[in-house]
Amino acid sequence: MTDSEIKDFLEERLHHYNNRSFISNDPISIPHQFSTLQDIEISGFLIAIISWGNRAAIIKSGMRLMEIMDHAPHDFILNHSASELQNLERFYYRTFQPVDALYFVHFLKEFYQKHSSLELAFNHGSTMKERLISFEQLFFESPTAPKRTKKHIATPSRNSSCKRLNMFLRWMVRKDPNGVDFGIWSHIKPSELICPLDVHVGRVARELGILVRKQDDWKAAEELTAKLRTFDPTDPVKYDFALFGTGIDLKKA
Repeated sequence: MTDSEIKDFLEERLHHYNNRSFISNDPISIPHQFSTLQDIEISGFLIAIISWGNRAAIIKSGMRLMEIMDHAPHDFILNHSASELQNLERFYYRTFQPVDALYFVHFLKEFYQKHSSLELAFNHGSTMKERLISFEQLFFESPTAPKRTKKHIATPSRNSSCKRLNMFLRWMVRKDPNGVDFGIWSHIKPSELICPLDVHVGRVARELGILVRKQDDWKAAEELTAKLRTFDPTDPVKYDFALFGTGIDLKKA
């Protein structure tokens, strides 16, 4: 396929998936339950972090987490009691265990006591790579940070594709005319985003010939995004919908 044909294919798939019907079967449905900036970004961050595996299982666990937070994540983060915090000791999702959940709440409380938006945690650095490296360092600067929790916050410094963080940033940053992504942050431009790279996206991208690197790592995410920018320099990660949706459909076939 020529680049023009690939772009036409991606645009057609984009219009097929990037619409309100996408929301209900995707983890992004969790933050769509809220209307205030802080509730959206806190719920979105937590759900993005546990977004691996079956989407139905992710949503189920996300709903359980929101129930523990009494469907008011910002208020819970700032004002939880000791007994309310104990409820997190029963929250598990695969390798995300209570000790991890408790530290996430600890970090978020410390952060929101000083700042009005989680966006400020991603403002350090001139490139997305630098922003993500800086965020991981900020997240674990507390001496109480559990060593095991580090695996749940990816960083390009370990050559991770940072799929879940890049997905969360797409949700927060991308100005979506179809109302799936929120676009509630303004300091990062949509053109700066890196495409979330998982097994589905990587497989379709390689079949289309827009990704050569074999590993699903940070270098591959940068390579793929650079190619997507040739199709749309201002909003390259919109094609995540096309690549991911096509990959899911191929898995079902």
